[in-house]
Amino acid sequence: MSRTALTTCSRLTCSLALLLLSLHSFAAAAQQLNAETPAPQRKAWWTERHDRTVSRIHQGQVDLLFIGDSITQGWEEDGRPVWDRYYANRRAVNLGFNSDQTENVLWRLQHGELDGITPKLAIVMIGTNNATIREDPPEHTAAGIQAILTTLRTRLPETKILLLAIFPRSASADDPLRRVNDAVNERLSTLADQRRVFFLNLNRRFLDDGGRLSTEIMPDLLHPSALGYRLWAEGMEALVKKLLEES
Repeated sequence: MSRTALTTCSRLTCSLALLLLSLHSFAAAAQQLNAETPAPQRKAWWTERHDRTVSRIHQGQVDLLFIGDSITQGWEEDGRPVWDRYYANRRAVNLGFNSDQTENVLWRLQHGELDGITPKLAIVMIGTNNATIREDPPEHTAAGIQAILTTLRTRLPETKILLLAIFPRSASADDPLRRVNDAVNERLSTLADQRRVFFLNLNRRFLDDGGRLSTEIMPDLLHPSALGYRLWAEGMEALVKKLLEES
């Protein structure tokens, strides 16, 4: 092959490498943008639930918010007896939506779910779906959660925020999805200022000494059973009572 041909091939190789690098950078940027950019789920049930939730918010008298995905929505199902015991008399509202990622929560909070209320406390747990639906890296999920905290601080300046670590999932500690969530949690612990935002990691309550998660606590190794919801409520009750300024 001639020197000219070799030079041409070298230039083409470099150009292709630069193109691939640009596409990779663009994809990474778009992925982070998704985690931080408000967007609704395009499902009829989701829109209907959002509309019902906004109607409830417009009634006022809200002291406590639970914000999250299907794990939080489950307070209305397997967690109902525990909810009735701990939260029914605390003027609590459930803002948990099945399959939500960080951007879906952001959209909801910016479209009526915080309007006209001044709750004493908002409890936030979100992010496990970012690891599976779009396979976001930990830093992107953490950025989406930080955007949620910023929205809450801006729209509810008098409300305290309890940010929970993403709950453990999968049976073993070395499961890849568990590791992704653990990496997110390491970043979340730095977002608390202990004045407006407080961080709490309850995950050890759900695991045995070897870090294994049992189906007794989370039957599908993701969503809590009735026992799981009781462990959740009991684990944060002292801090919830303090942040609500209850005697």
